[in-house]
Amino acid sequence: MRKNFGAKAFSYPQPVFIIATYNDDGSADAMNAAWGGISDTTELSVCLSKGHKTVKNLLRTGAFTVSMGDAKHVAACDYVGIASGNNTRDKLAKAGFTVSKSERVDAPVINELAVCMECTVKSYDPETGLLVGEIVNVSVDESAMTDGKVDVAKVAPITFDPFNNAYHVLGEKVGNAFSDGMALR
Repeated sequence: MRKNFGAKAFSYPQPVFIIATYNDDGSADAMNAAWGGISDTTELSVCLSKGHKTVKNLLRTGAFTVSMGDAKHVAACDYVGIASGNNTRDKLAKAGFTVSKSERVDAPVINELAVCMECTVKSYDPETGLLVGEIVNVSVDESAMTDGKVDVAKVAPITFDPFNNAYHVLGEKVGNAFSDGMALR
């Protein structure tokens, strides 16, 4: 037997993306966004309503970064989603985050979050809230790597659970992509 939940945006995993931009005074701002994902080889799509300070910023600068929320910083990642940049100054500092300027786009990189996609704005539809970004670089802090490869256990990315309003950490390897299924051919 199955239980129906109706037409809702309920799926697993929903990544916890922390979208960072520069305010018009040069200070950094960030928000938490779970409704997004990779939509093409070098393209990311995220649903963000037009009232967010982050949206105003990225439309002005043409750039943003997307960092993956992690288990170590779950409270800080949640906070930047709760507090609005429209009325909360120094939101990143209050969350305990520091930033560095991206080398490739006009947006900040959050130093404490290991994985960051640096993006330019491809398009934004204010009616649907669909933001499409071109990924120009992915950077990973070396502390999250083992033998030159990204170590998902060290990254400890979190996912949003929309069924229960919770965060869960990802990390256990259960198979090998483009390999394990070959046994069924």
